[in-house]
Amino acid sequence: MAEAKKFIDLRGTIEFLKSQGELFTVTQEVDPIYDIAGVVKKMDGGPTVLFEKIKGYPNVRSIANIFSRREAIAKLFDLPGPQDIMKKCHSAIKKPIPPRIVAEGPCQEVVITEDIDVFSTIPIIKHTEEDAGRILGGLHVLITGKYFDGGSEISFKRTHFQGKNWATLMTGDHTHIGKIAQKFRGSKIPITINIGTPPAVTVVAGGGFLHTIVPFGSDELGIAGGLQGFPIDIVKARTVDAYAVANAEWVIEGYLDITKTVWESPAAEKAGKWDRAPFFPEYTGYMGGAVKTLSFHATGITHRKDNPIFYVPLAHSIEGNILCGGMRAACIYELGERLVPGLVVDATVLDAQKGLLGAVFQVKKTRSRQEGYQKNILRTVLGMPDAPQVVIAVDEDVDIYSAEDILWALTTRVNPATGIITSYGERKRQGNPMEELVEQSGTQGAIGIDATIPYDKKWAFKLGKYPVDRVDLKNLFSADDLIKIEAMQSDYGKVQAKRGS
Repeated sequence: MAEAKKFIDLRGTIEFLKSQGELFTVTQEVDPIYDIAGVVKKMDGGPTVLFEKIKGYPNVRSIANIFSRREAIAKLFDLPGPQDIMKKCHSAIKKPIPPRIVAEGPCQEVVITEDIDVFSTIPIIKHTEEDAGRILGGLHVLITGKYFDGGSEISFKRTHFQGKNWATLMTGDHTHIGKIAQKFRGSKIPITINIGTPPAVTVVAGGGFLHTIVPFGSDELGIAGGLQGFPIDIVKARTVDAYAVANAEWVIEGYLDITKTVWESPAAEKAGKWDRAPFFPEYTGYMGGAVKTLSFHATGITHRKDNPIFYVPLAHSIEGNILCGGMRAACIYELGERLVPGLVVDATVLDAQKGLLGAVFQVKKTRSRQEGYQKNILRTVLGMPDAPQVVIAVDEDVDIYSAEDILWALTTRVNPATGIITSYGERKRQGNPMEELVEQSGTQGAIGIDATIPYDKKWAFKLGKYPVDRVDLKNLFSADDLIKIEAMQSDYGKVQAKRGS
């Protein structure tokens, strides 16, 4: 595959989105305090929005909603449609392309190593009035080499700069960085914070990997290379022994201090308890609480010279869900392949499942011997510490991209005596309030639901099929009328119309 301009950097992606009518531009000045977050939330699930004038930051731009529409992502990655995104992610996991080291990159056109002041340089936004401060969410922490067993780790981490050049950086124990912190306790690890990276890097950084499928030491930049079809360029950092994404818009260089823990906000330190002081809206949709974590200390800032772009995805947003969901669904699909090859035919994460908290996979049983394997897969997924809280298995005739169709399967195909699997006592993901609320009596656990028809009882679930294949509405209505009719149909109506039942 040629090195398509739309994949090389964020600017190429913006040009592509603009050509597809997917980009809207705000030319009026906006304030990074509340304004940007408010506009982006009002456009949640809609087109990409580019802010050209940021109050207090001349010649700096901001962008959001790049991955807010699956239809736009499908176009970006040359896919037939949104339902092909998971398989594209799966292929990237299976066939990574290692990154290549380059001597220089656009991310280092401007280099700042003295009087570092992150706030005065980068337009970090404030999401809500309750936020602990201006929280940096749209970043990708990159760790390579000996600290990650020779691989590359890149991920989103919420970061709160409480001083000009230092911040708290969330390192949950369920994450790869959390495992790095445990392995190198007492050390100071050189890292780079990359902002505004090529789209494939952003997808991988946001991906909610199952670590059974993408274990510690994997080449996650290689997965990004596999996703775009050619290597991700990385360049040696200027002030620390680490690498940066060469085509990023911004890079903050520094080190992660694992010698001690610090509170994420002064209010949290005063309270002296986890999750009592508000932080910012988390991916679950609830207000996140500040905790005690590790600190990051900046040693340099580099960026592109010409109007650098600050990427600002909201943690609680359709964009955030989609970023987490593609790779996560691909991991569940691969898990099914490893356990029972050929049984799982598709997997997804619905928007309401918040990227990390749920998943749906589709199975196609072809013989009676396969009956029960779907429960084996459910139990395996539930037992993972980084697994979703609710996992649903459905048959091949259920549209797993329609929440209504999944609800239909839950309503008509679940045997409450045998189809509901629960686990309890297993710790899951930080950031989900239910996990924290039950910590005194035990950890949360998870739920698996078998909404598939028993193979030997399929005769009892024969669908009533209306003759949709025998008629063609093009013979009855004009092209304009057909557009109007489709626009008036509900999403679930379209699902049923396509299936004819």
